[in-house]
Amino acid sequence: MRKPMTKSQMIAHLSEKSGMSKKDVAAFWDMLVMSVYEETREAGQCTLPGIGKMVKQQRKARMGRNPATGESIQIPAKTVCKFRVAKQAKEAIL
Repeated sequence: MRKPMTKSQMIAHLSEKSGMSKKDVAAFWDMLVMSVYEETREAGQCTLPGIGKMVKQQRKARMGRNPATGESIQIPAKTVCKFRVAKQAKEAIL
C-alpha cells in the first residue's frame, strides 16, 4: 500500500484534475472545511453527499474503571464529533 496523500499533495492533485490554480484550490478547500465545521457546530450535523456525514453527539456520564488500579471512576458527560461514512463511499472503496 502507498502512503496517504498530504494536504498539499491533495491540493496539487485537485489542481491538476480541475485545471484550477493551486492557490484557488487551497482557498476552496479551506472554505469547504470551515463550512463543515461551522454547520456541524450550529446544526449538529453536516452532510457531504457521496462522502459521509459529520455529526455532533452527546455522550452520557458513565462509570468506568482505571486500568492501572482497577478502581471505579465516574466519567463525565461530554460532546463528541463523529463521522459516518456514506453507503456510496463504502461501496466505491470496498
